[in-house]
Amino acid sequence: MPIFYYKAVNSSGEIQEGEMSAKDQQMVISRLQKQGFTPIRADLLNSGQQTKTKVTKKLNTQKIKQDDIAMFTDELSTLLNAGMPLDKAFETLIDLAEKQAVQDMLISVRDDIRGGSSLADAFEAREGIFSRFYINMIKAGEIGSALDKVLIRLNEFLERSKELKETVKSALIYPMILVSVAGLSVVILLTFVVPQFTPMFEDAGKALPVPTQIVIAMGDFFRDFWWLLAFILLGIASFFKSQFAHPKSRYFWDKKLLKLGLVGDLITKMEVARFTRTLGTLLENGVTLLTALAIMKETITNTVIAESVSKVSTDVKEGKGLSDPMAETGVFPKLVIQLVRVGEETGQLQEMLVKVANIYDKEVKASVQRMLALLEPLLILSLGLMISGIIFSILLAILSVNELAI
Repeated sequence: MPIFYYKAVNSSGEIQEGEMSAKDQQMVISRLQKQGFTPIRADLLNSGQQTKTKVTKKLNTQKIKQDDIAMFTDELSTLLNAGMPLDKAFETLIDLAEKQAVQDMLISVRDDIRGGSSLADAFEAREGIFSRFYINMIKAGEIGSALDKVLIRLNEFLERSKELKETVKSALIYPMILVSVAGLSVVILLTFVVPQFTPMFEDAGKALPVPTQIVIAMGDFFRDFWWLLAFILLGIASFFKSQFAHPKSRYFWDKKLLKLGLVGDLITKMEVARFTRTLGTLLENGVTLLTALAIMKETITNTVIAESVSKVSTDVKEGKGLSDPMAETGVFPKLVIQLVRVGEETGQLQEMLVKVANIYDKEVKASVQRMLALLEPLLILSLGLMISGIIFSILLAILSVNELAI
């Protein structure tokens, strides 16, 4: 009897996957539904295939960026809305692709479609390229015969997400340049400028002022043990990388970050914007609330908020609605909870979630501007004091040498 690889969502909104022997695909789907699962996919394993990894198409995923996904989503949406058949649309996309990795991916997807695979299944087989959110949106569009409309919404979602990320990145460029230039200036002063005065101070035969001694010692340390500083910085980076790779330690640091005043507020607003926009977009395209919440757990980067979403999912399964479980977590802002409650009461939850996302997109931009308004003068003042302190210590020593000469 043929063996099928299946993936389904259970009543708790969790993803289950495995293999099942059955006469055909429909039998697998029927069995899963009788067991209380919502089937997502059921693929026949060919001879010699025993695991999921065998049916997954391996591509160079590292060379395919989210910008590439957004670009070809926009192009595919335009072609389908113009009435072009799916396989011909992919032929055009293959010709338009500038990167070889993207072209190879599109060719493999086109081949799967011509072989009878759905677009969602073809995308899902490219492991590591498309998110579960993306795949479920495509699946919902195919089931509802509205793939062209879903692609438009997907493109809007990707553009909004990109815009939000670019806002934060752009805002951090100036402070990073400021810190880098100032740091380089301090290193040059300590390693090249200060040593030029050291012989003069030694010849004077007088004890140098304490600030000057500290600056000279720092200069000697930078010059002789720069490799140790590099090693320490590398060690700190490795430590935090390992901390964020381990679930328990990552949860600890994520919790600490949420308590850091402006930083925590910014992280919360970014996660709320991502949560509400993703959830609203999924619901608008016919994905059930439990399934949408299961997908949401993988799109949220902060593990504390992701755990709260899991608790919300459990309460929703028990019939408690969405707004009350969100309020019980203590993570979501009151404005979000009130607007979600209004959406539930009026039967416009999807629309309200998208409105909340728009509100918090603006809030993120405002928070970033507030942080910069405080950070920039603080950086300028701190670095200015550091550099002026080095210069003052040298001038102080020169004045003491001159007094000795007089």
